Amino acid sequence: MTRTKKYAAAAAVAAVLVGVPTGAYATHATHATENAPAAHPAPQLPRQAPQPHTHQAQQAQQTRPTTPSVRIIQPGERIDARDGWTLWLTREGKHWAGPDGYENFRSVVDGNIDLSRPGVSHQSQGDATGVFHSGVYYGTKKAARVELVAADGTRARAALVELPGKPGWGAWYVSTPPATDPGGLGVALYDRTGKLIAELPAFPV
Repeated sequence: MTRTKKYAAAAAVAAVLVGVPTGAYATHATHATENAPAAHPAPQLPRQAPQPHTHQAQQAQQTRPTTPSVRIIQPGERIDARDGWTLWLTREGKHWAGPDGYENFRSVVDGNIDLSRPGVSHQSQGDATGVFHSGVYYGTKKAARVELVAADGTRARAALVELPGKPGWGAWYVSTPPATDPGGLGVALYDRTGKLIAELPAFPV
């Protein structure tokens, strides 16, 4: 009986000794978990505004309206060409008047102009204060620019007017200081791409 109690007591002590390390490890593991650094959420990258599609941006730029180089006017509508000069168009041709009120006319239907091929004409009037230049361009529906060209290369860009419906002709006009170059002035007509399509050589003044 005594020997049995000793074995029981020894077994109880062994159980206690075996259980102590187990509890100690568990406590240590729990402590390590509590002291572990907290996990931080991943940083959020700033959101970028969506960029427009390159092709769409190019199309938007290409479709922007541009300032027309030719002004469309109604038959008989009078244009103030400055310095007392007035210009207007009819179906028959170009009309203009100076400060004195005297009216002039250049026909496009009298047979003197060949409307089947590009060309340009030039008329001028003036005095010691300045010169008014005008003319008719014709034979093309692509006219975009007319320049008055001096013998020394100096250029003056003219204003262009046409009647509605692209009749195949129009008028140009520009004012310059009094002529001082004996080489005279020529006229150059260009299309929308900048290509020279007609010219009138300079003539001595």
